[in-house]
Amino acid sequence: MPSQTPANEFIPNDQNGVDGTEEDVPVGTGDVKIRALPGFSENAASFEFLDEDHTMGNALRYMIMKNPEVEFCGYSIPHPAEAKMNIRIQTYEGTTVWEALQKGLDDLVDLCDVVEEKFIAARDEFNAERMEE
Repeated sequence: MPSQTPANEFIPNDQNGVDGTEEDVPVGTGDVKIRALPGFSENAASFEFLDEDHTMGNALRYMIMKNPEVEFCGYSIPHPAEAKMNIRIQTYEGTTVWEALQKGLDDLVDLCDVVEEKFIAARDEFNAERMEE
């Protein structure tokens, strides 16, 4: 039975047998929300995220730019009537755009987990203080 890549793992172009010049490449399997746009290389690529907006774009851009191996990262919303967000990543030699994107997404998830934990702790403390009154 062939192994399947989980939906949250990336499939770099060298594993697809696609050179990035002729067609779009879905990133992951299942309900694909991310795809690499044509013309990508190991050190420069644009990705399209479906059903995302400035909230995800700016947060992800910030997290990716914190990586010292990333030379450039920017995002855009191609048209306000379309539910798409594009992000462009360029890396220095030694790391790939696939690694930079995965690290940025992982770091963003970790940050959201910390914010959620702190929010829950503050809410519980607030509720406990109100119960004492």
